[in-house]
Amino acid sequence: METMAVRQRDSLMGPLDQLRYEPTAKRVRATLGDTTVVDSTRAVLVWEPRRVVPQYAVPASDILAPVIDVGDEPASEVDESVGVRLPEVSNRPIFDPSVPFAAHTSPGRVVEITNGATRVSAFRLDDPGPSLADYVVLDFDAFDSWRDEDEPLVGHPRDPFHRIDILPSSRAVRIEVAGTVVAESERAMFLFETLLPTRFYLPRDDVRVDLAESDTVTYCAYKGRATHLTPDVAAPEATDLAWSYVDPLVDAERVRGLVAFYTERVDLALDGEPVERPLTPWSRR
Repeated sequence: METMAVRQRDSLMGPLDQLRYEPTAKRVRATLGDTTVVDSTRAVLVWEPRRVVPQYAVPASDILAPVIDVGDEPASEVDESVGVRLPEVSNRPIFDPSVPFAAHTSPGRVVEITNGATRVSAFRLDDPGPSLADYVVLDFDAFDSWRDEDEPLVGHPRDPFHRIDILPSSRAVRIEVAGTVVAESERAMFLFETLLPTRFYLPRDDVRVDLAESDTVTYCAYKGRATHLTPDVAAPEATDLAWSYVDPLVDAERVRGLVAFYTERVDLALDGEPVERPLTPWSRR
């Protein structure tokens, strides 16, 4: 029987329009203030349709605070105007982490978890089937802290089907901004990450221009807290064009203190050959 090869990415992203879930054996905890309000060994990761990053859902009985129905009306589902169009990933706009939790693509109802005067929104799915019956989907950003077992989490829950590889490379990396070479290196660390373009982390000594630290900070569930940097180049796109992990998580230790540039907004060459700018959610930021 003749068979056709299937790209693994297509297998992973093919069900993007479906409600997806994956159980985890981890103990998951979340706090509001100093109070632990979620403590579960029955958590699941949930991806609503069009979302590429999961949220945690737990049985309502594992929420150690009142869960209050906000109203009888179901949550409004969002239309095709919301999201980021990435043809390489999906023919519909995807929801990256910048799309707020309140934008739902599954039928359900908004509930609130209360801890004294603090109220945070959560989401109870309508008719999700027996696997998710009585589960409540939690807004990661609404809580003050999260832990997998005793390990703190940042950014969002970790996806078991997502990984990073960091490899040293002697390939020549050249980065230009508005015609100015801002960095050249033959000792970069190449960071390969599921569904994302390769990132090139360079020693600061291989950056030719001054870098000014900005107030912009972002978080990655796999790499940690990123400090953003603006190269001293007379170009409007230079603001927050680079970043560095000063104190990375253990999986990203090999890029500690190195500098990466948004290749979506610079001219990159590898071994002298120009590389097309990737299209990602960061292309327009």
